[in-house]
Amino acid sequence: MIRFADENDLEAILAIYNDAILNTTAVYTYHAKTLEERQHWFHKKEEEGYPLWVYEHDGKVVGYATYGSFRSSPAYKYTIEHSVYVQKDFRKQGIGKILLETIIADANTKGYATIVAGIDASNAKSIQLHKKLGFSAAGIVHKAGYKFGQWLDLAFYELLLDGPKNPTEG
Repeated sequence: MIRFADENDLEAILAIYNDAILNTTAVYTYHAKTLEERQHWFHKKEEEGYPLWVYEHDGKVVGYATYGSFRSSPAYKYTIEHSVYVQKDFRKQGIGKILLETIIADANTKGYATIVAGIDASNAKSIQLHKKLGFSAAGIVHKAGYKFGQWLDLAFYELLLDGPKNPTEG
């Protein structure tokens, strides 16, 4: 079941995110986040009007998804960057796909023009999923990060949406 997240979900979201930080190259961060940091992140998402969904399995949050601004300059207002994370024991079950499809549908409905995905270039499963859902390669930043004693390349993928009917510069 997918639903909008609330503050009660933050501990589960934090556990999923911290596992990705500490054990994968999905996040180019070294140190686990605190609950206070996730609370601040959650409230900022609310203030900025960006959605945050969770995927529940048997009443337990096992994945989450969100999106936000790609860049802070006003001209980027129709472009978003997304995040999808699934608890390690629930990967390869289609949860990430369902969450990503939710993001795509929501973003299209809200008039965004482009969704950007920044994916560690060695993450073949994530790249495959994005391609399956219509994303195309937009470029690679080589040596974008350094983690676990190795250089990491960051691959960018994009999905073009319908965009707004009447885009403005205001």
